[in-house]
Amino acid sequence: MNNSIEETNTVIEITSTSEEQAEETKPIVAVEEHKLGFFEKLLAVWVALCMGIGILLSVYLPQFGETLSNWNLFESWRGGIGINIPIGICLFFMMYPAMLNLQFKEVKKLGKNPLPIIIALFSNWIIAPLVAAGLAYLILPGNPDLIIAVILLGSSPCTAMVLVWGSLAKGNLEQNVINTSINTVSIMFLYVPIVSLLIGIGSLSIDRLMLFITVSIFIGAPLLLGLLSKMLLVRAKGKEWFDTKYRPVVGKISIVALLSTLIILFSINGNKLIDYPLELLLVSAPLLIGFFIVVGLNLLITKLFRLQYREAIITTIIGSSSHFEIAIATALGISALAALGTTMGLFWEVPIMLSLIYLGKWLNKKGFWKHKIKTKKEQAIEEIVT
Repeated sequence: MNNSIEETNTVIEITSTSEEQAEETKPIVAVEEHKLGFFEKLLAVWVALCMGIGILLSVYLPQFGETLSNWNLFESWRGGIGINIPIGICLFFMMYPAMLNLQFKEVKKLGKNPLPIIIALFSNWIIAPLVAAGLAYLILPGNPDLIIAVILLGSSPCTAMVLVWGSLAKGNLEQNVINTSINTVSIMFLYVPIVSLLIGIGSLSIDRLMLFITVSIFIGAPLLLGLLSKMLLVRAKGKEWFDTKYRPVVGKISIVALLSTLIILFSINGNKLIDYPLELLLVSAPLLIGFFIVVGLNLLITKLFRLQYREAIITTIIGSSSHFEIAIATALGISALAALGTTMGLFWEVPIMLSLIYLGKWLNKKGFWKHKIKTKKEQAIEEIVT
C-alpha cells in the first residue's frame, strides 16, 4: 500500500514537473519552429548573385546607380558621405524583424543559469572585437577603410539569425532568446564606444557622432517600432497569430531587403570592387582567421567551464557570429569601400555557421563536452516530455 502511494506521488511529481517545464518553454515556441529552408541554405549563392547584378548595373547601366547615389541624408553635414535613403529603407526592413525577437520576460530567467550567457556576452563584447581589431591591423596595414570594416563586423553581435542556427543545432533555445534579447539592447549602448575605442587605437579617423546617429537610426528606430508593433499586434490578434503568421512573413521581407541592399550597394559602388578587387578579397583573411580563433576559444572556454552541449553550442554560436546588417549600416556612413568590405562578412556568414553546427554535433558525439549523469527521476521526466 505504501509503495503504491509512493509511486502515485512520483507520477504526480513527474507530471507536475513536466507541466512546469512545458509552461517555461511557452514563450519560445516560435523559436523552436525555425527551420532553414532551401532558399536560406543557399543564401551565400544569392548574395554572390545580387553582388554580381549590382556590379553589372554599375557597368552597363550607370545611370541607375548614379540616381540612387544622389538620394542621401547628412551628405554635406560634417564632411561625411551621408546615409543613402534607398539603402537606409532596406536596412530598416532588415533590422525590424530581428527586434520582434526581443523578449524581456526571458531576461528575467537569467539568474537560473547565468554562466553560459555571461560567457557569450564576454565573447561578443571582449574577445571578438579584440581579435577582429588585432587581425585587421596586422593583415590590412595601409587599408584604413577595410580595417574599419573588420572592426565593425567583429564588434557587432548577432541578434537574429542565431535563433535559426541555435534551433538547427538543437541547443538551449531559452538561453538563445535571453542572449539575443540582451544583445539587442546592449548594442545601443556598447557598439559605438567599443568601435570608437578600437578604431582610435590605430589612430584612424571616424566621425563618432555620425556613428551614433547611424546606430540610433538603424537600431533604435527598429527597436522602438518592434516593441510597439509587437505589443499592439499581440493585444489585437494574440501571441499565437503574431508568432505563427506575422513574424514569419516579416522575416521573409527581411531577406528580400537584404538582397535588395546588395544590388543597390554594388550598383552605386561597383566601380570600387572593380578598382580594388584584391583589397576586397584580402578583407576575407582577417574575417576567416578571426572566426576560427573566436570559435576555438569559445569551444575551449565552454569545455573548461564544463558546460553541457545544449548550452555550449548556443554560447559558441552566439559568441562567434556577427550582426552584418548593423555593420553594413554603420559602414555606409564612413566610406563606400568600408561598406563593401562589410559585405564580405555577410558572404561568409551562412557557410561558416552551418559548418559550426555540424562541428558542434560531431564534437558532442565524441564526448567533447560534459555529459550530465541523469537520475532515474530525470530520465522519467524526459521520457514524459518527449
